[in-house]
Amino acid sequence: MKRVLLLDAAPGGLLDREVGRLLGHGLAVTLNLRRVADTARVRAEWAGRVRFVDFDPFDEAELIAGTVGDGVGHHAVKSRAGVPMGAAFLAAATDPAATDPGPAARLEVVGRAGAGTDHVDLAAAARCGVAVTHTPGSNAVAVAEFALAQLLALTRHLPSYNEASHHGRWSSPSTPAAGLADLTLGVVGLGRIGSALAERAGALGMAVQSFSRRAPNGPAIAPGTAPEVRPVGSLDELLATSDVVSLHLPLTRETRGLIGRPELARMRPGAILLNTARGGIVDESALADALRDPGHPLAAAAVDTFEHEHAAFASPLFGLPNALLTPHVAGMTGSAMATAALRCADHIAYLLAGRPEGVPVVTS
Repeated sequence: MKRVLLLDAAPGGLLDREVGRLLGHGLAVTLNLRRVADTARVRAEWAGRVRFVDFDPFDEAELIAGTVGDGVGHHAVKSRAGVPMGAAFLAAATDPAATDPGPAARLEVVGRAGAGTDHVDLAAAARCGVAVTHTPGSNAVAVAEFALAQLLALTRHLPSYNEASHHGRWSSPSTPAAGLADLTLGVVGLGRIGSALAERAGALGMAVQSFSRRAPNGPAIAPGTAPEVRPVGSLDELLATSDVVSLHLPLTRETRGLIGRPELARMRPGAILLNTARGGIVDESALADALRDPGHPLAAAAVDTFEHEHAAFASPLFGLPNALLTPHVAGMTGSAMATAALRCADHIAYLLAGRPEGVPVVTS
């Protein structure tokens, strides 16, 4: 029987649905309890049907020991929060000789319940014969709605009004805020999430333009269902002509550091930057310096993804009043998380069964 390790199971009742889905596929399940809130209930519910472990998956040594230890091993591991899986982990998990005592299952599949696979060393996975799958599009609407919430919060100055009101200050605007119909939204990356945001922003009256490094990775906006999205020829043009810029790109060698000091300096005066994509796309130090400078064209930023997250969470943006910070929660609606968790369980089961048809597998 093939064995799957859930490094970070879905929360609440969705955990039960996720575990049940995997068991329904005839897979053996090992459940890591480290990030489970109600461990007593989960142990009582699933005792005798799943194997329990408890370790920090963000510690590479613990990740290796938890995956290949005790002579058990696993054929697949699933992550929701993007647990880093580097060359050392992949080599250990695919080498039965590394297990003491052995023999153990050899890792065949890495699954991500969510979009993006930048947490996996894809070159090492290819060398080790490990298939890497994820669930693109599962949280597209959730992230688009969150980016729209960021946009509204910053264009209407909600964080500053909230802070003033909590301190008993009646803070009236010195100048009226711009309405959405007066603003241009620039979307960088018109894939599933970018398209969903463009459709919603356009329906609210915003002018929307986009820059994509490659052809849209569908489904994009269907003709006739949303206001027109104007393509622009370069990132520089988009930055210089947008009041709000929202990033929706994967983190790759080409996109790492895409938004740095020169790009921030090109933005329109009073502009706002939104990042719900990946932290490494934006130079956080450059962004912090820009937000500290009252003469810089960038007025504010909303950031949901960071270079260093979870236990290593740190950022030069801490404490800046014009930086709206959230802990990578844009895609965490109930429906999005359920879709991602159950779809990922199916993808893992199909790949382990030698049925890859229709399963997204990332190779580079």
